[in-house]
Amino acid sequence: MQIPFLNLKAVNQPYEKEFKLQFDSFLSSGYYILGKSVTAFEKEFAAYCGVTNCIGTGNGLDALTLIFKGYIELGDLSKGDCVYIAANTYIATIIAVQNAGLIPVLVDADYNTFNLDVNLLPKKPTAKIKAVMATHLYGQLANMNKLRAYCNQHNLLLLSDAAQAHGAKNNGKAGGLADAAGFSFYPTKNLGALGDGGCVTTNNNKLAEVIQKLRNYGKASSTENDYIGINSRLDEIQATFLSVKLKKLDQDNNKRIAIANKYLTEIVNPKVILPKIELSLSHVFHQFVVKVDNQQDFINYLNSNGIGNLIHYPIPPHKQKAYKGYFKNEFAVTEKLAKQVVSIPINPILKKNEVNYIIEKINNY
Repeated sequence: MQIPFLNLKAVNQPYEKEFKLQFDSFLSSGYYILGKSVTAFEKEFAAYCGVTNCIGTGNGLDALTLIFKGYIELGDLSKGDCVYIAANTYIATIIAVQNAGLIPVLVDADYNTFNLDVNLLPKKPTAKIKAVMATHLYGQLANMNKLRAYCNQHNLLLLSDAAQAHGAKNNGKAGGLADAAGFSFYPTKNLGALGDGGCVTTNNNKLAEVIQKLRNYGKASSTENDYIGINSRLDEIQATFLSVKLKKLDQDNNKRIAIANKYLTEIVNPKVILPKIELSLSHVFHQFVVKVDNQQDFINYLNSNGIGNLIHYPIPPHKQKAYKGYFKNEFAVTEKLAKQVVSIPINPILKKNEVNYIIEKINNY
């Protein structure tokens, strides 16, 4: 049996008929940039996340960057301020901080949950620390209750990189648990477009107004520019596709959760450490990530049995060539995870016999 890690064409196949109808409507509409479809999706996704504002952007990186730039324009952040970030996040989170002229300060990960270890945050952050950006890695919410308490205590902004956590919830959904959140709609995401896309969600109306201008050259009107902005607008056709898929996001997430629960229940192998789930609905399993001591041997075994796999992520950001000499500290848990983690297939179109096959082969490893 051959089971690809992810077959995007097959994932999108159930939506193809409606995609074609929406594309025909798009062609006849005459609205190609920031038209009715973007506005409609923004309203739909804001309602889904339980917030008052959603601002579509060209991609997830720009969404994160615009959050910081928006707070700078409002005077809540200043260039040179510092932001706590999980050391094992995807590099885009760190790039976004720097793109806005801020300084990333890394905090090591929790070995069990893969998310930022709240217990490692300093009891007295320095005066330059102005925000915490939590990444909901692999689809599991960071500990937002503890992070909120910490941020309230020290008067810090609580932000989130929710690029992998569409629909995750715990006393509210991802996108509505922080002061502002950035999403990616990259095709592999739980809510994926057929190209690039992203958005910012927030209940801060002033921030939303600023970001709405910043994404479109800083425009206040067709002739006026309030800010030095960028060009990062959610594409009209991608917005139509996202509206189609949003209707079944919870259904697709529930399929992921059901497969994950079967993995968690039926994979029994002392050589394979399963992920620890803090709360059942707080994880929407963008990835199902196991840990093994001999990463390459396990990968070779999966490959020999036709089971697709990936490593998220083999080189931590602070070890990348791009950051050589930038980060002075070592992050032991992050580095250990990079040598142990392997992602196995999990997506809404996996068949029962494929799931059973994956479990059987991993148990025989």
